[in-house]
Amino acid sequence: MEIIFLLIAISIGLALFFLFSFLWATKTGQFEDTYGPSVRILFDDEDLATKSMSNQKSEQCN
Repeated sequence: MEIIFLLIAISIGLALFFLFSFLWATKTGQFEDTYGPSVRILFDDEDLATKSMSNQKSEQCN
């Protein structure tokens, strides 16, 4: 019977930990921009490609 009380106390403590973690994450703005990261990967490759092309052109001129 003692183990049940121990397991209940551990589960309540773990639940409180996750609750405080979630509240901290929302307070610090972790969930503010949900659209940006999903499309950021689409534009990074394009920026890198244009930079590498401009570097190659400048090397050819020299």
